[in-house]
Amino acid sequence: MSDYAELQKNLHDVSGFLIALGDEKRQAIIIKLLENVDCSGLQVSQLMNATKLSRPAVSHHLKVLKDAQIVNYRREGTKNFYYLTHVTTEIDKLQSFLTEAQEIMKRGNHE
Repeated sequence: MSDYAELQKNLHDVSGFLIALGDEKRQAIIIKLLENVDCSGLQVSQLMNATKLSRPAVSHHLKVLKDAQIVNYRREGTKNFYYLTHVTTEIDKLQSFLTEAQEIMKRGNHE
């Protein structure tokens, strides 16, 4: 039997991550960063072109993604290059929750 209180806590723990992923503009930024195969990072101006958003809007979305540990940046002189972080802690937590929820759902279908 699963510990549903633990499941609820795990889901709560990834809620900020899910909120960050839930916005279509942030999804567009993530996809654009995934397309940057060499992981060298993209500047805000490049993300503005991809999302059709203003500089302040892109910066806001990048901050949300950075706070959720999805995006990080490196600085070269006065330029910032944004890239997807290699920290997968939140993805791992979400994956674990989904696996457990799926197992519960499968058991429910067979009872």
